[in-house]
Order: sequence, then C-alpha cells, then structure tokens
Amino acid sequence: MLRYTLMRLGVFAGCFLVVWGLVYSGIVPRGLGGSNLLWVALLSLVVSAPLSFVLLRKERDRASEKVVAKVDNVKASLERNRTQEDGADDATRTAQ
Repeated sequence: MLRYTLMRLGVFAGCFLVVWGLVYSGIVPRGLGGSNLLWVALLSLVVSAPLSFVLLRKERDRASEKVVAKVDNVKASLERNRTQEDGADDATRTAQ
C-alpha cells in the first residue's frame, strides 16, 4: 500500500510540475491574485486523478489483493477463536 501511495504522489508531483510550467509560460491562465499556487495544486489534482486511475491500475489491484488477504486472515483467526471458545464452553457444560 505504501508503494501505491508513493507512486500516486509521484504522479501528482509530475502533474504539478507540468501544470506549473504551463501556467508560468502563460498557456494556462493564472489564478486570481495570490491564489496561483492553489490554482496549480487544484488543477494538478484534477489531472492526476484520472492518470493515476489508468496508469496505476495493476499496482492498485495488487494492493487491494494484499488488503483482502489480510482481512481474510483476521476473519479466519476470529472464527478459530470463536469456535475454540465454544468448544471449551461445551466441554465445561458436559463435565458438570
């Protein structure tokens, strides 16, 4: 998951530099007053989101498989604990 997050930040940083260059060169309009940096950041977010969705699909799928595997392990562990407790309780009741 950390790898995917870092890759996503890298895509955003690349988009930020490209958008900043386009705004600086005058191809894309500047923000109003002192909001130029905010304008560049927002525009970079809008551009990087679909790029990340397409470019990082395999990495996102790999990360989600790891998360699903961890959740399944936790569920199995909880189920084992539950059945173990039920077995101990049943043994205690039959012994009485």
